[in-house]
Amino acid sequence: MPREPQTLIFLGIKNSVVALNDRTGDEVWRTELRGADYVAVLWDGEALLASNSGEVWRLDAQTGAVSWHNELKGLGRGLVSLASTRRPTLTADPDLASAKRRRDQQQAAAAAAT
Repeated sequence: MPREPQTLIFLGIKNSVVALNDRTGDEVWRTELRGADYVAVLWDGEALLASNSGEVWRLDAQTGAVSWHNELKGLGRGLVSLASTRRPTLTADPDLASAKRRRDQQQAAAAAAT
């Protein structure tokens, strides 16, 4: 039986980003960042960004794996604010599993058409 898609809640605490299952509150994954202060987190519908101690990371929203990391050299170790140019829409699907299935289906259809 297929696993029911889960909606995740992302939070920054101490030096970590944690993903919780929205329905159960269970921890799905945890990623530790360098530093030990406030962690800002931004989910813009596509990218999961986190900042801590003057650095920024992009994380895989499903696994917590680091996609990239920028030390923002020369800017100090202060608090980093996050924003994105992506424009959230009312039709945006926050359910990662559904979004992944849709992308996989689109890629399969495109491959079949070639």
